[in-house]
Amino acid sequence: MNGIAPGYYATDITLATRSNPETNQRVLDHIPANRWGDTQDLMGAAVFLASPASNYVNGHLLVVDGGYLVR
Repeated sequence: MNGIAPGYYATDITLATRSNPETNQRVLDHIPANRWGDTQDLMGAAVFLASPASNYVNGHLLVVDGGYLVR
């Protein structure tokens, strides 16, 4: 069993946070990529975990967060 741990993504759920300049900047200040994630950013991780390339990958949580956790 593997999984994907997304960081902050530009979705309807985060619209209120992104619409407020102060909270939006506070989030961006903690993301080394300096942007909100897009669903396109998750595609590679999902394809990898669903493909034979990950056949020997088990029990892994793949973090796709623009570097948020390293700060």
